[in-house]
Amino acid sequence: MQRFLDQLPYTLLIPAALLLGLAPFIPQPHLVEKFQMLLSGQLTRPIDQFDLLWHALPFALLLLKAALDLRRKL
Repeated sequence: MQRFLDQLPYTLLIPAALLLGLAPFIPQPHLVEKFQMLLSGQLTRPIDQFDLLWHALPFALLLLKAALDLRRKL
């Protein structure tokens, strides 16, 4: 997994996380809507769960890569 994250450039991860996670920007970001559904117990349909997974994946990869890079520097 570390090798995979090392090969992913930040120049790909940052725009992917912003575009997939926040689009559509109006009326509210997509991930915000899905997390609200999750917290309220309305995220029951498999398509919504799959949607949350794919829209959150770039953020998760970005956070993992940043944590790995920070750990290496310390």
